[in-house]
Amino acid sequence: MALPCRVCIRGEPSTCTHPNCPLRPKYVSFHKVKPLLKDNFFGSAPAPFVGHYGYPKVNVGILSPPEQRNDAWLHDAPQHWSQQQFHVPKIVELRSSLINSKFISDIKAHSSFLSMAQEVGLASKPVDVEIGLEKVPTFRLHLDQWSAPTGPQANVKKIRVTENPSIPQAVEKVFGESDLKAGDALQYLSKKGFDENYLMRMFSVGTMGVKTQRRLVPTRWAITAVDDTLGKQIITQLEDFSSTDFEARFGGYLGNNYLIIFFPDAWSYELFEMHQPYSGQELKYSTDDENCFGRKTYAQNTEGGYYACRLGVLEHLRERKRKAAVLVIRVITDDYAVPLGVWVVREATRKAMLAPPITFASKELMLIYAEQLIKKKFGFSIAGILTSSNLLKAIKKQRKLWEYGSTI
Repeated sequence: MALPCRVCIRGEPSTCTHPNCPLRPKYVSFHKVKPLLKDNFFGSAPAPFVGHYGYPKVNVGILSPPEQRNDAWLHDAPQHWSQQQFHVPKIVELRSSLINSKFISDIKAHSSFLSMAQEVGLASKPVDVEIGLEKVPTFRLHLDQWSAPTGPQANVKKIRVTENPSIPQAVEKVFGESDLKAGDALQYLSKKGFDENYLMRMFSVGTMGVKTQRRLVPTRWAITAVDDTLGKQIITQLEDFSSTDFEARFGGYLGNNYLIIFFPDAWSYELFEMHQPYSGQELKYSTDDENCFGRKTYAQNTEGGYYACRLGVLEHLRERKRKAAVLVIRVITDDYAVPLGVWVVREATRKAMLAPPITFASKELMLIYAEQLIKKKFGFSIAGILTSSNLLKAIKKQRKLWEYGSTI
């Protein structure tokens, strides 16, 4: 979600020096990318992209810089961006230079263009391609809260893959298996070390699942489907683990700050999201939650961020062999000047999980700490949030087995 820059709304992006300016990265990218745009080029494609407008007939694109580059992989590497602490302008620069060479396809159709998009989705490194477009693309930076930004786009006239794609053996196995369900394929490849960005690319271009049921999945839907599926698979493993202590962790990335609070209890999860309010502004937030039985419906309020954050939390619990009820408070500041996609949520959560834990003797002490931390760092109170929390209400009402010890 883009936040208004307090400098740019009164000035020009060409001269703005505000570190969180939402317009400056677009301005810089425009002047770097525009001279490179042409209707015929050789490029190195790191990823496909599947749109959602017009579903079930959707735009399918091959994302590529307008030149062959040894570092083309860097244009689609969210985990690397996070590990190397890339800032917003750098990520915008990388993504805005990807031309989306697109064509329309039915989600169940097969074509030579789609086969080449699938090769790009399956490959472990960027694929060299020759692209012919109907016209020179006009510079535009496409931003939303689900997928990473994309740059100029134009309808494709011809595509030619100019090398044999490098496809790992495990991926070939999944692609060739006609009876392997998509959920099982995701679990298998995740255990083999393939990250969710790779799995999302494969899933979106219809290269996994039972052969007769394979179809294109819009990129924004594929991201959430992968996060949700991997998360649910981890939840089934938690039951036999020991409970955590009362503990809290705090951290984040790119202005997405996470306070994550663990309660020694059966798995349940609640997420609150909010922008840091300006002075005198009313606090507004979105929230979704689930109990030990999971959700029956999509998290309409916090959307894809709900599942991306949950996955980061669950990975941490699995690694520690612990279970917990988990309350998460996400505070978005002006540092997050441009929406970059759900991957930011996942990576910010993982960074918060790396922070040293603070343990507490009781739930009450931990909640006092949570209130004081948010007040000190962001200048507002979360007392109302804690009062309205469904997770905290359930913990307060639910009696534990040991409480019945004298009557058993």
